Formats: sequence, structure tokens, C-alpha cells
Amino acid sequence: MADPSQHVPVLLHRCLELLGPALADRPAVVLDATVGLGGHAAALLEAHPALTLIGLDRDPQAIRVATERLHAYSGRLHLVHAVYDELADVLASLGVQRLDGVLFDLGVSSLQLDAVERGFSYARDAELDMRMDSSAGPTAADVLNGYSHADLTRVLREYGEERFASRIAAAVVAQRPLDTTAQLVEIVYQSVPAATRRHGGHPAKRTFQALRIEVNRELIALRAAIPAALDVLPVGGRLVVLSYHSLEDRIVKRALVELTTSRTPAGLPVELPDHGPQLRTLTRGAERADVAETEANPRAASVRLRAVQRIAPAAEHGSGSPEPTP
Repeated sequence: MADPSQHVPVLLHRCLELLGPALADRPAVVLDATVGLGGHAAALLEAHPALTLIGLDRDPQAIRVATERLHAYSGRLHLVHAVYDELADVLASLGVQRLDGVLFDLGVSSLQLDAVERGFSYARDAELDMRMDSSAGPTAADVLNGYSHADLTRVLREYGEERFASRIAAAVVAQRPLDTTAQLVEIVYQSVPAATRRHGGHPAKRTFQALRIEVNRELIALRAAIPAALDVLPVGGRLVVLSYHSLEDRIVKRALVELTTSRTPAGLPVELPDHGPQLRTLTRGAERADVAETEANPRAASVRLRAVQRIAPAAEHGSGSPEPTP
């Protein structure tokens, strides 16, 4: 594995800029919900000497790497092996009631892609695993060898937006059992028309994305995690989310739009109490990386960044917004 300290986090300076006003000059608390190799976390801890950071990751190897990388900040750091939809339970176990900032850097990490044996890449042969937590849950092979044609079609169509989902699923069922990524790549290659293979990147890209999402319940977890994160932001708290495909971004956008929109019926001359927006958008739509960053860091090519600030208390918390407790 490459030196984690040489890893370049996506949109690092923009994330620091957006989270910074909620963290400056006080003992703030931030949740890095996808700590990964610890790049964003290290920069936040360095920039804000009074900051306490809670880092989550479902990948035990990521927790080990981040623990070593962030050792110098261990007095201000809590790293927890958990999926981000478990954040409420993690915060409760730490006695934390409010967060000043939350960062999500979604998708598969460099740590996982670089480990050939974990089966995330369609470019190199390996066992069909694709679990972000290799100690738990079904593998990609379990999905491919156990799902019906209808269920495989659904997964490929919904999570991969694959036009030829039914054809690929039928070929998988006909050629089971599958054990390796090379077998799956060959099935996809033979199932997709030649004219389609010549355009739009590797023909197996969408299938691998779909299986990874299904194996790790990524979108199910995200739908629960974004509202849970917003619930623990006090007034002034900020949320930043980096998404890498349209399915993730759509979930994030939907959750944020609901709370950045007034619920006062149109035509009324004044805002009804408790009906105004709870969040203020800090970005104009989804921000993208510029050409310079994309050239320096190819992973940034597909990123979509959205950020919000809480401007009114969450309904269930009443009017108070107590300080976070590390």
C-alpha cells in the first residue's frame, strides 16, 4: 500500500474552507463519517488546535491506518469501527450530544481499490469479495451466485444504471458459480453489444459499482445517515458531503432540499412559526473539482460537493442548541 501521508484527499481546501467557520476559536467537535486514510481528518486537526475529531469507518484496515497516521493527535481523536448510519449510537456511547461539523467522503476508498485481493477493481483478477468490512456480511460472489435473475437485474439496473442489466443477469445465472472478478468481467463483456463497448469507459464499470453498493448497503446506509447527522447539528453547525456518482448525490440533494425550503404555504405574507427553512445552502448546486485538481488527483473527476449550515434548530430539539460535549 502507498504511504497514506502521500494520499491527496479530494477537495481538501474547499472542505476546510466550508467547515472552518463552525470550528474556529473554540473547542469544536467534528465527525468525519468516512475517515479512510485520514487525509481530511489530519488537515482539520492541524488547522484547528482546539478541535476534537470523531472518525468512523466500516473498514477495520482503514481504522488501523488512520490510527497510525493520526497518532500525534490521539488526545483529540476518537476512531470507531462503524458504518456511518450508526453515528447516533457512536455519539451516544461517547457522550456527544451535538456536532459542530460533519464530513462525508463517500464511495470506495483508495485503500480498498489498491488492495487487489479485495475484488473492487475490474482491471485486476481477484476473488469476488467487495466488502468494505471483510469480517462481515455477504460477498459479491454470494450475491452473484445466490440471487435470482430478477433480483440481479434489479441490482444492476438500480445501482449501476446498467442498460443491459437483464442480459448480464441472465448470463451470470447461466454460468454460475462465479468465483473471480475476471469471470464476471468476461460475462459482462460478452453480454454488452460491441458498439456499446467502444464508448463510455470499461463495460464492467457499472456492474462492479452496482455489486459494491449492494454488498455494502451503501445507499441504504446513506439514506439513514444524512438525516441523523443533520439532527445533531446545532445552529451554526455545518455539513459537507462529497459524492462520486449520481445515486449518492441524488439522496444527499433530496435530504438537504427538504430542510432548505420553507414550509409556509405560498401566498402568505409572513413566515409561519417553525415553518421556515432549517438549513442554508453554502454551495450553488453541486460543486465540481476544477481542471487543475482533476489532473493532479483523478479521483476528483467525478466528485460532487454539497454543503449546508443549520440556521434553525431541528424540530425535535426545540429552541435550544447546547454546546457539543466531547
